[in-house]
Amino acid sequence: MKDKIFGVLQRVGRSFMLPIAILPVAGLFLGIGGSFTNETMLEAYGLLGIMGPGTIIYAILQVLNSAGSVVFDNLPLIFAIGVAIGMAKQEKEVSALSAVIAFFVMHATIGAMINDFGAPDLSGATASVLGINSLQMGVFGGIIVGLGVAALHNRFYKIQLPQVLSFFSGTRFVPIISAAVYLLVGIAMYFIWPVIQTGINALGAFVLASGYAGTWLYGFIERALIPFGLHHVFYIPFWQTALGGTAMVGGTLVEGAQNIFFAELATPGIAHFSVEATRFMAGKFPLMIFGLPGAAFALYRCAKPENRKAVGGLLLSAALTSMLTGITEPLEFTFLFVAPAMYIVHCVFAGASYMIMHILNVGVGLTFSGGLIDLTLFGIMQGNAKTSWLWIPVVGVVYFIVYYLVFSFMIKKFDYKTPGRDDSEIKLYTRKDVNARNAAEGAASTGGDNELSRQIMLGLGGKANISDVDCCITRLRCTVHDATKVDQQLLRETGASGVICKGQGVQVVYGPRVSNIKSDLEAYLASPESDKAEAASAPAAAAETAPAAVASGKAIVIASPLNGKVIPLEEVADGVFSEKMVGDGFAVEPTDNQVYAPADCEVTTVFGTKHAIGLTTPEGCELLIHLGIDTVQLNGAPFTINIKEGDTLKKGDLIGSFDEKAILDAGYRTVTPVVVTNSDAYTSFQLLKTGITTHGEDTLSVE
Repeated sequence: MKDKIFGVLQRVGRSFMLPIAILPVAGLFLGIGGSFTNETMLEAYGLLGIMGPGTIIYAILQVLNSAGSVVFDNLPLIFAIGVAIGMAKQEKEVSALSAVIAFFVMHATIGAMINDFGAPDLSGATASVLGINSLQMGVFGGIIVGLGVAALHNRFYKIQLPQVLSFFSGTRFVPIISAAVYLLVGIAMYFIWPVIQTGINALGAFVLASGYAGTWLYGFIERALIPFGLHHVFYIPFWQTALGGTAMVGGTLVEGAQNIFFAELATPGIAHFSVEATRFMAGKFPLMIFGLPGAAFALYRCAKPENRKAVGGLLLSAALTSMLTGITEPLEFTFLFVAPAMYIVHCVFAGASYMIMHILNVGVGLTFSGGLIDLTLFGIMQGNAKTSWLWIPVVGVVYFIVYYLVFSFMIKKFDYKTPGRDDSEIKLYTRKDVNARNAAEGAASTGGDNELSRQIMLGLGGKANISDVDCCITRLRCTVHDATKVDQQLLRETGASGVICKGQGVQVVYGPRVSNIKSDLEAYLASPESDKAEAASAPAAAAETAPAAVASGKAIVIASPLNGKVIPLEEVADGVFSEKMVGDGFAVEPTDNQVYAPADCEVTTVFGTKHAIGLTTPEGCELLIHLGIDTVQLNGAPFTINIKEGDTLKKGDLIGSFDEKAILDAGYRTVTPVVVTNSDAYTSFQLLKTGITTHGEDTLSVE
């Protein structure tokens, strides 16, 4: 149960990343527009005549300001759509549309309840939501819609209704059920939300009243949750809801630390940005621009002299990424797995950074990163009078020195095998080992992106083991059916700087390029090539424990597993099989739907999609029976398999059956390749028969 909860929280956290991804752009618009429409700043720099009120430049900047503001003003709807997309397993566009409909229906229902029964007796309880007078639910309202709609979508998007209602089956049913459910949710929220809001306000007041100690604890927890991928779940409520405070800005009640900051950024006449809001953000700047680069320098200096050149490139790239964009995970995971104690110290320092910025009244906000880009936009360009940003480099220099000295001491004192102190660690960051492993497996490369996707697929336990694929800023986040099948070493060899397995959740840390990796992997998993690659690799993996095939000079005879027509493998209209990329053998065009064992054998693999079976004979000959071409897309529906992995079969034993009509109606072929996947162990393959055959009739001789 604990692992399942953890897995759900991981999915919720990564679903937040899609709406969060728009915040840097909106913040950029607000940062530029707000800075250069500030008359005090323009006057200080002598720019009033060039870009002051009444000029074309000023008008353009006001447009930018408005374009940024509209995003932050409508974050609840954006979160509803983003979370619904992130949590939906398939047909994500339907989930997005359903979330919009549910959002409108819920708030319209609440608005009608307010008109009929009056507003709750709670300060700031109501607000205008896209022109609807509704409860002030903020981003929580969007998250409630996104999570609920995604659950309905995943449950009903394949539903089959009775014939008379069949038009509304499948994905068309999702917006219908979402509208109906969220009408009821809207009624319930009218009564429930004021109680929840009272609790949130009380908790927010407690957090704010906890002073500097509370700020330190916030920073410590936020960093401590990074390895588990749950930090988004933790900080979003502080940034986007009343948990992070409330403030009147320009006559409007604003909830959430980040919303308060950006509302003040867009409002003229603010003397100093609210430190009570920026206390949840400003601490990132000394940490990411100065502290972690200091840690990187310590790791570099502690490496063996002969390894520093190789390690330097790795650490310099990670340090610059941290400084410029505030993305720290590539650097943090460089030392996390070899020295967890260093990460604990890092969390303590992170909390202290937040606390020190709070003490020094630093009022610099951010979008999500905390690097030089955000510091320039929301600190330097706003002026020291409004932000007190000059304290950041002052504290930052101290942080660089402290990180360097403390990490250097710990590495040397405890002999931590950080990169460069142990030669094998450096290899994790190259493609050399990946290529070597591919060559050893004898797998056919399908090109750059496909080959990486293939490795990741196999590292996750194969296509049938993968339940869900997603990513955040730096990590590929996957859910698997069986965690024991995950090969962490293989995943690291794909260029990952870390792998985290918790229950059925797997996170692979790739850095900022992860979104491309995720897209390539999804496309690869949807292609027939992934099925063929898995079919080729499964018997090879079994060979690690199966007896080695030995060419003893005695022929191994393989019979036809089906009644039908035997054809040479070269005549199969599929390049992977006809070109014998998987192995040599034959194929059968079946005339009935029963599949039998082609020899005495042990069942080594039954694919989750039931379309392929791996067998091993007592002599070590590895066979793959692939029922149809590209039939993996049918997700096992037409197949009935009567055996399981580990079973021992005699020649002629029934393996299972298939629904020929269902396969053909779906547009696939039933021709069945029978392939010797460890063909390299043999020198001779002789087809004993072609044409009409019955199951059990000798068909292929292997020597």
